[in-house]
Amino acid sequence: MGCLAWADHDSCRASPVRQDFHIQPLSDALGAEVLGLDLAAPLSDEDFARLHRAHLRHHVLVFRDQRITPAQQVAFSARWGPLQRHVLHQFAHPEQPEVLIVSNIVENGKPIGLGDAGVFWHSDLSYKERPSLGSFLHAQELPAEGGDTLFANQHLAWDELPERLRGAVQGERAEHSYLKVYAELQRRSPWRPNLSPEQIAAVPTVSHPIVRTHPETGRQALFVSEHFTTRVVGLPDDESEALLQALYAHSTQERYIYRHRWLPGDMVFWDNRSVLHLAAGCPPDQRRRLFRTTIEGHVPF
Repeated sequence: MGCLAWADHDSCRASPVRQDFHIQPLSDALGAEVLGLDLAAPLSDEDFARLHRAHLRHHVLVFRDQRITPAQQVAFSARWGPLQRHVLHQFAHPEQPEVLIVSNIVENGKPIGLGDAGVFWHSDLSYKERPSLGSFLHAQELPAEGGDTLFANQHLAWDELPERLRGAVQGERAEHSYLKVYAELQRRSPWRPNLSPEQIAAVPTVSHPIVRTHPETGRQALFVSEHFTTRVVGLPDDESEALLQALYAHSTQERYIYRHRWLPGDMVFWDNRSVLHLAAGCPPDQRRRLFRTTIEGHVPF
């Protein structure tokens, strides 16, 4: 029987029903795909708990064939924690400002989204006092070639870090800045906007441990990136740069990487406390459009 017009709204909501879905590993290093789950349907607490365990175990989850709206993406993302909005509010979704449009499409002489996101290895929002717990990226339009996203397991990178580097970084901190390569990105892309004084004030330089502890699993991971890390606190510039370059080279070795080749309907969720990621790029004449939501994390320790 359908709900009556005068009935209590809560009593008319669809009740979550447990779904029969599969979680299948994608590589030895990290990553798993979620098959047979419909995120447009209400998700039971039991199914969410299962996804949460898989997220902690595999660090990157690929939800296949998701036909959801931006509002549904926001609602599912918010189940993992408070959402963060990107400093480039120019590229926020017009109806869902928590959604960042990642796109190389230009309409009426203006970009509809951030077209050069992720061209350097990074962890999302590491330049914030509370960096991102994780990010969702939902495919809307995909190029016929290119457009892959690479993820590197920073737990494994720490586990296998040579002793001489372990001794150099244990207990040390590094600074992170959104502005580190912003001018270079503007030189590469005619569409990256100038930052307003308010936007610059919103991204002051912060420092975080070079080796961070995952707040849910207790595992340690390297936490530096070529995109946002500027210097090791307390070291001369030349020593700092040499140490960071050694860490960058070590942390993105092939054996730590899962390369995601996008399929229509994919929504990818990664743990920014555990992985770095990189956008491999696509030909400029190929349209690419994705919707990103980002969950706030804790202060790293």
